[in-house]
Amino acid sequence: MDNSLTTRSRNKFWFVFFFLFVSWYLLLYGIDWSSLHGIVTTSRYEVNSIESFRPTSIPPPPPHVDVSSNFNSTSVDNATNETRSKEEESLSNENDNVVVPDLEELQKELEPFLRKIEPPKEEKKIEKKIEKKDDNRGGKCAGRYIYVAEIPSKFNEIMLKECKLLNKWEDMCQYLVNMGLGPDLGNPQRIFSNKGWYTTNQFSLEVLFHNRMKQYDCLTNDSSEASAVFVPYYSGFDVARYLWDDFNTSMRDAGAIEVAKFLKEKPEWETMWGRDHFMIAGRITWDFRRGIEEDAAWGNKLMLLPEAKNMTILTIESSPWNRNDFAIPYPTYFHPSSDSDVVQWQNRMRRLRRKVLFSFAGAPRPQLEDSIRSEIMEQCSATRRKCKLLECKDLHNKCNKPVHVMRLFQSSIFCLQPSGDSFTRRSTFDSILAGCIPVFFTPGSAYVQYIWHLPKDYTKYSVLIPEDDVRKKKVSIENVLSKIPKSQVAAMREEVIKLIPNVVYADPRSRLETVKDAFDLAVKGVLGRVDVIRKEMRQGKNSSMVFDEEYSWKYHTFGTLEKHEWDNFFLRTNKEKY
Repeated sequence: MDNSLTTRSRNKFWFVFFFLFVSWYLLLYGIDWSSLHGIVTTSRYEVNSIESFRPTSIPPPPPHVDVSSNFNSTSVDNATNETRSKEEESLSNENDNVVVPDLEELQKELEPFLRKIEPPKEEKKIEKKIEKKDDNRGGKCAGRYIYVAEIPSKFNEIMLKECKLLNKWEDMCQYLVNMGLGPDLGNPQRIFSNKGWYTTNQFSLEVLFHNRMKQYDCLTNDSSEASAVFVPYYSGFDVARYLWDDFNTSMRDAGAIEVAKFLKEKPEWETMWGRDHFMIAGRITWDFRRGIEEDAAWGNKLMLLPEAKNMTILTIESSPWNRNDFAIPYPTYFHPSSDSDVVQWQNRMRRLRRKVLFSFAGAPRPQLEDSIRSEIMEQCSATRRKCKLLECKDLHNKCNKPVHVMRLFQSSIFCLQPSGDSFTRRSTFDSILAGCIPVFFTPGSAYVQYIWHLPKDYTKYSVLIPEDDVRKKKVSIENVLSKIPKSQVAAMREEVIKLIPNVVYADPRSRLETVKDAFDLAVKGVLGRVDVIRKEMRQGKNSSMVFDEEYSWKYHTFGTLEKHEWDNFFLRTNKEKY
């Protein structure tokens, strides 16, 4: 009798113990407590959630990066999951005959209590931010979001209010009307279209680009979800105020240094340490590359600042020997407000009858020893009716009148584009706009400059005559151009006309529907560059930021540092000219 009582008591004890153990196990592993706000758990669901919600900020890669360390946390999670799954399997095998309570009824009983517990405010903010990112991943703006950095207004808006100080030689105020397009040209001589033509200054790109950015369709106020950060610093206007007269280097550098310091202290800088930032420098690169601390030296040192070297800087002319600046087209006089404006102008250029074989609009450069402009002008003058010359002699010359320049280029088959004070010319884009095939004398004038806007195969839309051959009188420009078959000329001209959208900036007050203009291609180029750098940083690489700068032109244009037929155009001795 005693033995039976003892046995029954012992069985009841083990039954109660076993029931409590199963209940504890189900409460711990059977219910997803992390879905109930305010309940803190250490379940593997939460561990995985924390892993997936880590911030996307990328620290600068250390000199020696062990990529395998990125996967340590994943390995630990996997090992933990395997151990737990084995424990669950063994427990389930031992307890096949145990009756498990209804989990749904248990959750219903706990629901009134759990509703009373509110999640912390910080947790709510994090959840909303994550949801917002998830919602935007698959939309049209995926990988295209741009955040506009907020910088002091003295670096943009106030400069425009003080526009009379922007240029010693010319009143820039007149060119800032119409959101930077300049005065409306009209069409009194029927050289232009009836609308969309303005007296745009070649150094107004910073204002034009900024105003276009204001109507960009993928702007964001959240820097953490941006693919790139645009800095609206009017650096060209800033330095232009101090390029002439007796301004010391401290005065010329002050604005650039202050902006760099300001950006470096902002939280978005730490995401990629400035490698996702970009800005416009609306003058040629040499105005921002003063390499010595002498007051007599030209320009400021914006592009040589450590912060600027991390950024992508868009200029109207880049340096073939530096990696952080990229050229985008000079502003032209045409700013379409609709797709039809572009198509109508292209069709008009196709219908023109061009009677002049080649032309040149410009002036000699006697102060530049290696300039071939004088030789070009001599050859043009010596050619009977096959070449037309528009000589630019002073500030009141016809070259400053858009109507004269565009009339000349519209009547010409080829337009000569030799280097001037630097490699590039605004005239290149005026000629393309007129459907005139550009003739270059160095790859530095276009081919290694506007890599996002012009085709890599330069023979499709232009002619290259080596400047050394012209300088040494080894070549006749007329003979070279006359020997090109008519069918090839027609194909080249058609290619040039197709390029017109690529080199014009649309009116910031309107929006093109399907046509991609120079602004669109520049933004696409920046986003692509930043994306490559971001992926490299995640992989512990830095190849796109670390290579011999002397060969930047080659790396950016062809993606290689191997020997190339253009190497002689970019020798160090030639670099010293600029």
